[in-house]
Amino acid sequence: MNKLIAAAIAAVALSGAVALAQTNHSGHGEMSPASQAYMDAMTKMDADMGAMAMTGKPGADFALMMIPHHQSAIDMARAYLASGDNDPELTKLSNEIVAAQETEIAFLQDWLKRNGN
Repeated sequence: MNKLIAAAIAAVALSGAVALAQTNHSGHGEMSPASQAYMDAMTKMDADMGAMAMTGKPGADFALMMIPHHQSAIDMARAYLASGDNDPELTKLSNEIVAAQETEIAFLQDWLKRNGN
């Protein structure tokens, strides 16, 4: 299958998944500010990934697409930390997510630079 067509299919599928998630959550009453932040993070990730031009290079495209994906995880973890919920396990996990995903984004950005992208 043509890589451009495969990327377009993936973007459409991701857009549909985000729309479905938003539809499923919108009927559950009022969202907390944290819940809204989670949805906003997903929407931003979807827009960033959907607008990305594919290079046709599997490694570069993977790295480019993973950066907004990881950033979304960071945004969601930070929203949880800011929520004041303070569950010790989720707080620990959220802090670990931020640290790990920031490290992975830095690696991906460095990899892209080292590989001429």
